[in-house]
Formats: sequence, C-alpha cells, structure tokens
Amino acid sequence: MAKKKSLTKKLLKILGVMILLVVVLGITANMMGWLDGGPAEKTVETEAAELRTITQLVSASGRIQPEVEVVIRPDVSGEIIELNVREGDFVREGDLLLRIKPDLYEARIDELNAVLLTQKSRMEQARAAMLQSEVEFRKNRQLHDRELISELEYLRSENDYEAQKANFRAAEYQIESARAQLRQAEEELQQTVIRAPKNGTISKLAVERGERVLGQAQTAGTEIMRIARMEQMEVRVDVNENDIVNVSVNDTTDIEIDAYPNRVFEGMVTEIANSAEVTGSGSADQVTNYMVKIRVLTPHNLGMTSDLIAEQPLEESPGTVFNPNFKPGMSATVDIRTNTVFDAVSVPIQAVTVRDFARDRSAVSDTTSTNGEETRTRRSSSREDFRRVVFVNDNGIAKRVEVETGISDNSYIEVVKGLEDGAEVITGSYRVLSRELNDGDAIRVQNRQTMARRGN
Repeated sequence: MAKKKSLTKKLLKILGVMILLVVVLGITANMMGWLDGGPAEKTVETEAAELRTITQLVSASGRIQPEVEVVIRPDVSGEIIELNVREGDFVREGDLLLRIKPDLYEARIDELNAVLLTQKSRMEQARAAMLQSEVEFRKNRQLHDRELISELEYLRSENDYEAQKANFRAAEYQIESARAQLRQAEEELQQTVIRAPKNGTISKLAVERGERVLGQAQTAGTEIMRIARMEQMEVRVDVNENDIVNVSVNDTTDIEIDAYPNRVFEGMVTEIANSAEVTGSGSADQVTNYMVKIRVLTPHNLGMTSDLIAEQPLEESPGTVFNPNFKPGMSATVDIRTNTVFDAVSVPIQAVTVRDFARDRSAVSDTTSTNGEETRTRRSSSREDFRRVVFVNDNGIAKRVEVETGISDNSYIEVVKGLEDGAEVITGSYRVLSRELNDGDAIRVQNRQTMARRGN
C-alpha cells in the first residue's frame, strides 16, 4: 500500500509539471503569434497627414501694467495741507494735486532777502573804500613822479588800491551767491505746490491729508501717487531663454486675462529686454528669463480717458460686447505668434518619435571556434544615431519613415521632408510608439472615431 501511494504522488507531480509547461508554452505561443500563424499584431491609432496652416506659439504669463506711468515724489519735505485728488480720478496736465505746508520755505525766503540786502550794503562800503584808495593812489603817483614821496610809500598805496578792488569784486560775488540761494528758496517754495505733469488717471494714491513726506533733490523722496495712461495698457511677461530667440518686435499675440474668462484680446510685441533676469543663480533650479512688453490693441478703459467720456457711458444693446476695464496687476496669459507656414504637410505632434539607427547597423562578428565550440559575438556601434521618424500604415505593416520637421503649434508639427500629404500615420498609443513599435511590425488599426461610431 505504501508503494502505491508513493507511485501515485509521483504521477501527480509529473502531471502537474506537464500541465504547467503546457500553460507556459500556450501563453508564449499566443504572444509570439505561433497559434494564428504569424506575429502578434499591435493595436494602434492612425491619422492622415494633411496640409495645414501652422502657427508657432510661445506662451508666457505675466501681469497688466500701464505703458506710461509717472511716479510723483516731492522735492521738498513737509506736511500735506491740501489734497485735491482721489485714487481713480482723471487729471489733466497742470491740475493742482496737493500742497505742502510752505511756512518754513517762506521764512527761508525772508531770511535770504535780508542776507541779500546786507550783502548789497557791504558792497557799497567796499565800493567807497575802493574809490578812496583810488584817489590816494593817483595822488601818490603824482607825488612819486615828482620824487616828493618814497618808493615804498607809493607801492603801499598801490597795493592798498588793488586790495580794495578785490574786496569790491568779492562783495559782488557774495551778492550773486545770495541771489542764487534766494532763487533756490523760491524754487523750493514753488515745489510745495505739486501739479499733474501730464494727462492721466491716479492709479495709486499712497498718502492722506495731514501726513508728512520727505523729499530731496538728490535722492528719491516719499512716493505720493502715480499717474498712468490707463487707455494704453500692456502685458509684461517673462519669456524663457530657449524661446526668446523666436520672438520679434511687432509679433502679434493672443491675450487671455483671468478677470475676463472666455475672451481673447489682441496684442503686439513692442519691446524685448536685452538683459536677462536670472533666478536661482548657481543652483540646479537656475532660470533665465527676458521681459517682453506686449501692447493691448483691443480697445479698453475708454471710460478712464476723460471726464466727458466717463459721464456718457455706452448704451446697452443686445449682443453688445463692452470694452473691458483693465486694472494694473491683473494676471494674463499670452500666446505670441512667432512664425507661420501655409499649406504645410503636418501630422500630430505625438506621431513623431525618435529611433536609434545605430542599433540597426549593428553587425555580427565572424564566427570563431574554441575547443570545438562555436562562439558568436555581436558588436554594436559605440555611437548612438538618434533620428526623428514616423510610422506609416503600409497595408497592415508599420513602415518606419525618417522625417525632417519644422515648426509646431499646440497640436500639429510641420514635416518638411520625408512624408507626403495623405499618408496614414500612426499616432498612438504613446506606449506603443515610444517603446514597442518597430519597422515591419504587424498592426491593427483601431481609431477612437471608429470606436465611437460603433458605440453609437
């Protein structure tokens, strides 16, 4: 009985191993295509290459700012005793904005006027002394010519006369200095009254009546307010160094502003910075950007150009699209049209992949014999040769085609060389295209559109 049980166990083990081998061979045969007589087909998606107009875009984000914005800072210090504007008011050139308390500057002018009068009096004294010394000098010269006085006395009178003339000239210069100080004091008194330097809107008001401000002619004083041309707004964006080479002045743009969803505004590049703005310098996260200024061409902020327009708002009518009111600091996204090609053979971007052609050129070395045993070695190229390719459906077979590409937009890429219009190009899936698909593989087309129609 014991022998029969052991024999049964051995038979069961052998049967289990045989079943496992059959399952493994079945799975392998199915994957290799042995069961249906050929290699396994790869399921792919295709799309026809077509002639399209492709516009290359450079996308960037930034903020809206006025093209022209003047920062008002005082040249003199003092207390604000009059403030005639509020933030958002429209002002014209020459309008009174505010006054700074002038008492100190008026007192300074009175002081300098007294100094000027004192200097004039001293000049008259110097003039009288000079005339007196001149008379003595002329008299001593006549006496010296007659040899009635000594040479030393004559020279002393001459030197005294020259000294008095110098004192008189110094008095004149002191008067000019006092007049200059007086003019400066009068200018400072005028600077206590601040007027609008140009037409615009008060975009920022940083002070209130009663506050004290600091101001000097040599350094920047307290920022009081800003005046901006609100009807001339621009978007300032940072463009990466890899894209800035494609951007040019006068390139047209599409502008999307977060505050106005589902609307696209027109713009134009007006200025490109020559100096870079580097963040994270010296680290792995270093980023180099260039500021680009884009003028908003779509009419905007028309109610901020004058009081007359503000008093006459646009009448509402069905289908009317109102002009937007942009405010400084609003977030915006910009698509810059850098280049456009017409009637270009194009395919979806995902259809273009990269393959190493050096792997296909790998050669098998000569067979050598060692101790009666053959050893076959494979040598591959030490240099990689990556090229851009697309795969074309050639009657159920994937055919690899090397291509030369041009510009691209968000969806399609231009094929400059290697592909003709109408070719059925394999576009997916990404896993199949990037890793699995090879030249000559059998494929089965299953497009999403076909599946959708079948579902309906």
